[in-house]
Amino acid sequence: MARPFLPPRWFVRGAWKTHKLVLRATNDRGLRPPVPGRCGIMRLTTTGRRSGEPRAVVLCYIEDDGRLVTLAMNGWDPADPAWWKNLQARPAATVDLAGGASRPVTAARATGAERERLWAAMHDYSGYGDIDAFAGRRGRETAVVVLS
Repeated sequence: MARPFLPPRWFVRGAWKTHKLVLRATNDRGLRPPVPGRCGIMRLTTTGRRSGEPRAVVLCYIEDDGRLVTLAMNGWDPADPAWWKNLQARPAATVDLAGGASRPVTAARATGAERERLWAAMHDYSGYGDIDAFAGRRGRETAVVVLS
């Protein structure tokens, strides 16, 4: 079986940095709620685990019973993303959503049957691609992060 195509890491990182700049320039018009078949886009602001400074990242997400759910992927790189490491050290964060809504959240890692259910739910949304094939390239389990 052929490995799924992944753009080079520099491209993935550049695309997300560009997205952050576009959001800033357009007063967050690129943020969107999830709709059937398409993940939402949110801005997550964590506190740096070493610096104590705010750190913002733009992420795809889905909703699950009022909670926001995302994957701790790093462009499918084996290393965990810095935002997930920050949340593991300090679970309190803030999310900015479409329409100017901002709210505090607390992060937790989904485990067991809940993780499997949420992972399966991700298959119904574009934006993640072939998550099973991509996750297999990481060489370890991708955390499913629940923000409530």
